[in-house]
Amino acid sequence: METLTPLEILSFGAGLPLAGFLRGLIDYFGRVAMYDWLVVTIELFLIGLVVYWVVDFLEGTRGERLFRGVIFILIAGVLILNLVVQQFGFERLQYLYKGFLIAVLIIAVAGFQPEIRRVLIRIGQPSFLAGSSRIAGTVEQIITAVTELAAARTGAIIVIEKRVALGEFIETGVRIEARITSELLKTVFQPGTPLHDMAVIIRGDRIVAARVQLPLAELGSVDGVELGSRHRAAIGITTGSDATCLVVSEETGTISLAQNGKLIRGISESQLRYYLTSTMGEVTAPALGPRLATAVAGLVERFRSTKKTKT
Repeated sequence: METLTPLEILSFGAGLPLAGFLRGLIDYFGRVAMYDWLVVTIELFLIGLVVYWVVDFLEGTRGERLFRGVIFILIAGVLILNLVVQQFGFERLQYLYKGFLIAVLIIAVAGFQPEIRRVLIRIGQPSFLAGSSRIAGTVEQIITAVTELAAARTGAIIVIEKRVALGEFIETGVRIEARITSELLKTVFQPGTPLHDMAVIIRGDRIVAARVQLPLAELGSVDGVELGSRHRAAIGITTGSDATCLVVSEETGTISLAQNGKLIRGISESQLRYYLTSTMGEVTAPALGPRLATAVAGLVERFRSTKKTKT
């Protein structure tokens, strides 16, 4: 009696389409197994770096959701074509899908227009030379606004976004997308204006949104002083993220700073400059650190030595 293979059993139980699908899948992994695994590892590592950079750049923006949709369409389409469609020779469907991909790319370019513009501007800027001066200018604009608001006893709360995106909170406010200036910050928090209530969120050297609602920490006190709503919001937003938050008290004109869920009250201008400079430096620092660069160099060197050995 002839013994059936598992693939033949599946073909009888689930039909020929499933058998053809599994055969194509096995053939695909068989071809992959013949590649040089070191080369494949380096290629996948480099692709991962590019995807990580794109996701990190788009994180917290509306383009992030569009990017996920485009990636899903591309991956799903490629898998369906390679593992199902080509197995049955659906040439017309494959031709239509290629035209559909071109349309998707055109729509993606139109949808990513603000992000593409930001990338081109960033590439055109001499970051090593202009980065420190840009940070210093942004810090001085914030310090000027905060000190003048404190002198006038005008309440304010300013959140500086770092690595953890605050997109869910930004959506609750009013989009501004304007370069940071002391005049703009003072105008936003001027009593009687539509945006003066709640918080302002800063990303890099731009004011992203105003009138943003933040989560409030539990009732409590610091150094025997009962906390108001702004100080509780500063503790709440810095507890759930790595953001830095500045608060100006409208009762006393005191400047406070919150980080990691802890509030520092009554900081001076020099302390404020120190904290802001370190915070903005973390925001603009490149995502790839020395350890990652060392790892990349090690992989490349290992690849070269392997090639020399084979030759």
